[in-house]
Amino acid sequence: MAKAEFHKNQRVYVGPVGTWAVIEQIKPHWVKDVPEPIRITYEVGLGRDFKAEELTGEARDGSADAALKENWRILRAKNKWQTAEECAHHPFPGTFPVVMTDTQEWGGWRTPGAEYDRDPGRIEFQAKVMSSALHLLYIAKKLQAQVSNSAGDAPAELVELAKEAHQIIRFIEDRPASM
Repeated sequence: MAKAEFHKNQRVYVGPVGTWAVIEQIKPHWVKDVPEPIRITYEVGLGRDFKAEELTGEARDGSADAALKENWRILRAKNKWQTAEECAHHPFPGTFPVVMTDTQEWGGWRTPGAEYDRDPGRIEFQAKVMSSALHLLYIAKKLQAQVSNSAGDAPAELVELAKEAHQIIRFIEDRPASM
C-alpha cells in the first residue's frame, strides 16, 4: 500500500532532471478490491510522472524544539502622540505593545497608535497571542507526536486535536512555490 509523501503545490527537487518543481497533481494508482492505492506518482509539469523516490522535499528543521529557540517577547513602546493622562483608559497608559521577533530590538510587529487607541484590549490580546505563538506551535507538535506514537491507543478527542494540530503545523510550515 502507498501513502502520499508530498502534497499538491509543494516545492520539491526532481532528482533525475536536477531542478526544483512544484507538484501539480498527485496520481494514485488503484487496484480493484484494494482499499488503498498500490503506488502514487506525482505530476510536476516536466513531461512525465515521478515516483516519490525521485523527489526530495525542501529541508526543514523538523525538531519541535526549533520553535523554542526564538525569543518572541512583548516590549512596551512610549506613545509619542498622547500623554498618559490622555489615554488613561488604556491597560498601560502612555505605552503600547510591540512584539519583538528578532534578537535585535527593532524587528517585529507593532500597530498604529490610532488603531491601538480604538480598541486597546484587542491589541493587547493580539500581542499576547503573537508572543506566545511559537510556544503554542511547540505544544501542537508535541501533541501530534504523542498521538502518532500512541499506536491507536489515544482517546478519540485527543486524536481529533492532533489532526487539527497537524493541519495548523502544515499551514505554518508550508512554503509558497515562489520561495
